Amino acid sequence: MAEEKADAEDQKSAADDKKNAQETETNSSQSSPRGRRSSVSGKAKPGLCRVRLLDGTDYEIEIDRRSKGGELIDKICEYLNIMEKDYFGLTYHDHEVARNWINFDKRIGKQMKNLPWVFSFEVKFYPPDPAQLQEDITRYQLCLQIRNDILCGKLPCSFVTLALLGSYLVQSELGDYDPDEHGNNYLSEFRFAPNQTPELEEKVVELHKQHKGQTPAEAELHFLENAKKLAMYGVDLHQAKDSEGIDIMLGVCSSGLLVYRDRLRINRFAWPKILKISYKRNNFYIKIRPGEFDQFESTIGFKLHNHKAAKRLWKVCVEHHTFFRLMSPEAPPKPKLFLPRFGSKFRYSGRTQYQTRQASAMIDRPPPHFERTLSNKRFTRSMDGAPGYSRERPSPTQRPDESKRHTLSGPPSRGYPSDEKVNEQSTSVATTPEEVSRSEKLKEAEVEKKKESKVSPSFAANLHMEF
Repeated sequence: MAEEKADAEDQKSAADDKKNAQETETNSSQSSPRGRRSSVSGKAKPGLCRVRLLDGTDYEIEIDRRSKGGELIDKICEYLNIMEKDYFGLTYHDHEVARNWINFDKRIGKQMKNLPWVFSFEVKFYPPDPAQLQEDITRYQLCLQIRNDILCGKLPCSFVTLALLGSYLVQSELGDYDPDEHGNNYLSEFRFAPNQTPELEEKVVELHKQHKGQTPAEAELHFLENAKKLAMYGVDLHQAKDSEGIDIMLGVCSSGLLVYRDRLRINRFAWPKILKISYKRNNFYIKIRPGEFDQFESTIGFKLHNHKAAKRLWKVCVEHHTFFRLMSPEAPPKPKLFLPRFGSKFRYSGRTQYQTRQASAMIDRPPPHFERTLSNKRFTRSMDGAPGYSRERPSPTQRPDESKRHTLSGPPSRGYPSDEKVNEQSTSVATTPEEVSRSEKLKEAEVEKKKESKVSPSFAANLHMEF
């Protein structure tokens, strides 16, 4: 009896120990982060994104916080009805107020790092020949970007070019010049330059009269054909120092790497001439192919503000070289077992310009209808309000007198804090478009001759030739 009683007590104690162990395991699993994650549903809470579009309006959208950058750009291009989306990208400003491009292959949350989800929709790759774009809606977005670049000082140009580009913007918005409808002060709401003058507006009116019969799409194409000739068209500038510690600007564009000092371009390295680009700490290096009279390769180094700035410049160079020079993007390097990985594994994974043109040629849809809205009236677009008008803005049916041509009149409320120093070092490029006729030049020369009565006829002729 004593042995049976002892066996019963042992079995009871073993059962109690097993029960306590199960309770302890349950409590620990519920208190641990893994246990909490397992109790929550698999779908994360959506986050609110605010995107500044090129026309100056804000577009708000809810997106999964675990989404990648490519999912957000796809939703924005779908909203804007853009199919040639490979030319565009999203920018944000970090804690150092530096402008960064969103990586479409990484999660947005990992790139923002406790930053507000506020982005800007911009043109990332400026096409060298805008006429090869397939759709008018893509060229329209490029016009908005160039207009913003001019007003922000990132794309400097001469007085004559400003007047000509402004006249095409007016033609795109208002159509043919009508003295009865437009009057003398019809350009009061338009902005064509950072420092606009009455003389510039008079010149715009004069050129606007010559564009009779052009449709908005034709006027925008002429605008782009003249804007692409500007020296700073599509140049992404980065502040740096040369080997002697002198402040310079490094510009990345479709043709290669440009070097500016004191508002002048002092060097140019075309992509075929560059063998390798790299960075180490805050230094950026380019290895140059030997020239005709050189025997060995040469390496040129530049010093940037910090490591992040050097890596940012390196990424921009990799993306531009891949997009404009290669037929297809390079595959990322394969990891090797038991060997440490050196360098960055970043590669441009989007479509190249060659692939984009092939895909654009396959677009089979009628020309999309898109409404041109006044850009100087700010309103917020969201997923809930389908037309995207704010409460203060009436619906289109209540605005019968508002023309749908109004596109580019208002100044963009866009500011790039990181580009303040870039604006100070911007250069004025004396580029005279071919559209300004010889008779127009002679007329202005005669006006200058009347103003300067003491000027000799030969000097007036020289002034005309220089102009």
